[in-house]
Amino acid sequence: MILGLDTFGDVPLDDSGVLTTHAAAIRHVIDEAVLADQLGVDAIALGEHHRPEYSISTPETVLAGIAARTERIALASGVTVLSSDDPVRVFQRFATVDAISQGRAEVILGRGSFTESFPLFGYDMSDYDVLFEEKLDLFVKLLDEKPVTWSGSTRPALTDADVFPKTESGRLTTWVGVGGSPQSVVRTAQHGLPLMLAIIGGQPERFAPYIDLYRRAAEQLGTVAHPVGMHSPGFVADTDEQAKELFYPHYKVQRDRIGALRGWPPLRRAEFDAEVAHGSLYVGSPDTVARKIARAIQALGVGRFDLIYTVGAQPVSARMRAVELFGAKVAPLVRDMVA
Repeated sequence: MILGLDTFGDVPLDDSGVLTTHAAAIRHVIDEAVLADQLGVDAIALGEHHRPEYSISTPETVLAGIAARTERIALASGVTVLSSDDPVRVFQRFATVDAISQGRAEVILGRGSFTESFPLFGYDMSDYDVLFEEKLDLFVKLLDEKPVTWSGSTRPALTDADVFPKTESGRLTTWVGVGGSPQSVVRTAQHGLPLMLAIIGGQPERFAPYIDLYRRAAEQLGTVAHPVGMHSPGFVADTDEQAKELFYPHYKVQRDRIGALRGWPPLRRAEFDAEVAHGSLYVGSPDTVARKIARAIQALGVGRFDLIYTVGAQPVSARMRAVELFGAKVAPLVRDMVA
């Protein structure tokens, strides 16, 4: 069982209640990852975004900084938006992080939850599907670390191209992050890659059919069905009430910001409380969060759970405490419960 933490590098409040700079937010993420490593957390995943409320636009750069200060924690993106990047450069950057960390790098590839990277890097949203399909196909070929011949419509062709640096293990650990598209699940199985499910709302059990589809598709296609991972948002504090009061105001701001883009109504407190009680928000004391994570793991039969440990501008000190409680209390409790 792999238990990890995720963050998008949300810009937090400092001790005086003022938003930090993006630079300070990145340094705080590194400090949080160092603490997680010291406490035995298995993995840290950093998301790529290009929005003002987030500080991390190049996860692998921050992961390299974390690699230099840690010893054992796996270092992942969560996700790398492959559609608006170049597969060769993504491979090279993560192979470099893998070298610095002595084999701890992982890349989780996805389409991303926002689309700002498309106009930023000159991509047309009308090519949304083909960009990911073609670039994933090329990236999978690069994973063999042999000369690659490839052609497609989204980037120049390659002929017997050898890409460096190579990894010492011979293969870079690679997942595909999926938000609930059956086609994406089947594509992941087709390429023989591990599946990471983004479960950010509703009861986690509703994703069981996707896990079953992944396993059936792998069997039919003759590929390997790896243990499935999932990640969901939450927050850990010393008590249930403290966790909810620290998390909710900033979560609501971010949730309503996203909702305005997608036509959702403003979040009401009753909806939040219902999601904490029965859905995919893991907010509460260490015991409460551990029990809820264990139930999700057992219900879905997944092999990895990553907690997105903050959403919004939760204060720096509260974030650090959340990491501390997850590593020192939540993770050991979950392991005992699912053993």
